[in-house]
Amino acid sequence: MNKHKKPLVIYIGIGAVVILLNVVAWNSTAFCDAYIKTVFPLWVNTYGRLTGLAPFSVGEVMLALGVVLVVLALVLWAPWIVASIVSHRKRAGADLHGGKPAAGGGIAMIICKISKGFYLFFAWTLLIVSLVMTLNCFILYHASTFSEIYFGREHEAEYDLEDLITVRNMVVEECNQLSLAVERDENGTIIYHKDIEEVAIAAMQELGKTYGHLDGFYPRPKPLYTSDFFCQQYMCGYYFPFSMEANYNNVMYIMNKPSTMCHELAHLRGYIFEDEANFISFLACIQSEDIVFRYSGYLSVLNYLDNDFYKAVGRDREAYLAQPVITAQVIEDNVFVTGEEWDRINNKALIDTETVDQVSDTLVDVTLKVNGVSDGMISYNRVVRLLLQYYSLEGLLHKIN
Repeated sequence: MNKHKKPLVIYIGIGAVVILLNVVAWNSTAFCDAYIKTVFPLWVNTYGRLTGLAPFSVGEVMLALGVVLVVLALVLWAPWIVASIVSHRKRAGADLHGGKPAAGGGIAMIICKISKGFYLFFAWTLLIVSLVMTLNCFILYHASTFSEIYFGREHEAEYDLEDLITVRNMVVEECNQLSLAVERDENGTIIYHKDIEEVAIAAMQELGKTYGHLDGFYPRPKPLYTSDFFCQQYMCGYYFPFSMEANYNNVMYIMNKPSTMCHELAHLRGYIFEDEANFISFLACIQSEDIVFRYSGYLSVLNYLDNDFYKAVGRDREAYLAQPVITAQVIEDNVFVTGEEWDRINNKALIDTETVDQVSDTLVDVTLKVNGVSDGMISYNRVVRLLLQYYSLEGLLHKIN
């Protein structure tokens, strides 16, 4: 085989594998389940351990390099086209003058050579990104859900307003009580003395004793260097499929960190849906012996439950206030970023937060829908149904369906 054709054959072969894997994943839940059980843990236990040795987020660096590559691809496109035209004309002129090189042709040929090499590298990078995203992300969207595995068929049970009120009130009361028990400084800010990342790993490993699919090695969660930018996206954390890392926003208020770390670690066990990662994080936190983690777990689902309850009573303020009220302290603790941090972020931001947030929401929504999550970001709210299923199976609702 011609040595120049061999790379092309390899490229086409890998591309075909990527397409085949996606086609099979979309059509076979059994294949996806088997992949998550047998193959996916290998990436966490090998590559995840390797990237975990770095004291910084490897995925964040990869993301930055990816942005640079895309910018270069856009910038070099026009010079490459112009240089190709010039080079072609100079070669044609050289032929007319008996093979004598035309002035300027050498520079154009150099630009063409450099550009060709760059775009060849760019094409291979896109292929590898597609393969990694397929193996560490896309396949996961088509596997059995957490509720199907551990709760039975997820659509069998029907829940009513009374069930929603019961769960909502339990969570509200837990939040109200825990808000009084956590340690605070003189300004009322919650303080934490332990290694929060290690406690998050311990919480997930403990949960793995009950839910076997969650058992295994977890890399240490890492703070994001560009946490300010992630604040502008209202993003608490990020699972990087390219580096098998769980990353968290280090600027957000401390009460978001325990649940976020456990949420991102849940993705590393193959649970890619946001509602499932939210639910798994909730379980890991509330079953922890650490009071801050328990409080964070209940806070992480409070808004989902409270918003659904408010909508269910027709936004009837009187009916809403007839149930246990969320205390002022809980409301104060239930913030994404403090006012002081928001002022600092917005004062130094190159792009305003509203624009960044809109673009981020659009990209996330499109990504979810492309992978078969038809309701996009609304799917985050499905954690309420998982909570109802869980408490129903625990026998804490007025009926079990």
